[in-house]
Amino acid sequence: MRVLIVEDSAPLRESLRTGLSREGFAVDVAADGRAGLLYARNNPYDVLVLDLMLPELDGLGVLAGLREKTDRPHVLVLTARDRVEDRVGGLNAGADDYLVKPFAFDELLARVHALVRRRYEEPSTVVRVGDLELDTLGRTVCHAGRPLELTAREYALLEYLALRQGQTVSREEIEDHVYGVNRLPSSNAVDSTVCILRSKLGPDGKALIRTRRGQGYALEAPGP
Repeated sequence: MRVLIVEDSAPLRESLRTGLSREGFAVDVAADGRAGLLYARNNPYDVLVLDLMLPELDGLGVLAGLREKTDRPHVLVLTARDRVEDRVGGLNAGADDYLVKPFAFDELLARVHALVRRRYEEPSTVVRVGDLELDTLGRTVCHAGRPLELTAREYALLEYLALRQGQTVSREEIEDHVYGVNRLPSSNAVDSTVCILRSKLGPDGKALIRTRRGQGYALEAPGP
C-alpha cells in the first residue's frame, strides 16, 4: 500500500517514513503543502498523512485542492490543535481521521491500517481468498494452513491483489501502489514477483493468481 506523508518537521517526517517503510508501506514524503498537493494530485496514494500547520499551503488548503480528485486517498490529519472545533473543521474539510500530536506510532499505524481497509471496503484485518489467508496487521500469510515466507515486496503485491480480489489489476496499478516515487521498478519486476509468489503458493499458484492476457492479474479462489 502506498502512503504520502506531508509534514514540515524533518525529524517527525523521517521517523514516520522509516516506521511505515518497515511495516511494508511504499512511502513518499513532502515538506510543505504545495509539494504535498502536487504529489497527491499526480499519484494514486491509498492514505495521506497530513499535518495541518504547513508552509506554502496549510493542510486545509491541501484538502481543498484534492476535492476534485476522483481517486482521492483517505486522509489522516496530524495536528497539535486538539479543540473540538479544530477536529470538526478538519473532518468537514475532507479528512477521514484525526490524530493529535504528540502520538504513539502504534496508534498512527493502526489508524493507517484502518483507513486502508476502509478504502478497499475490507472490514476484517484478515483477508481470505480460498485457502489463502493474509493477516494485514501481522503481515503474515498462510496457504492451506502452511505459513509462507515472503519478502516485503512479495507481501505488498499479494496484499494489494487480495484487497482487490476478483478484480483484474493492471501492472501499472500494481506498480503505482507497491512502489514509491523514488523506487521505480524494472520493466519486468511485477511479472517476476508474481512468478515467485506462484512458486511459493505451490500447485495452486497459477489458479490463485490468474493472468488476464493484455490486462494484468487477478487473485481469486480456484474453481471446483
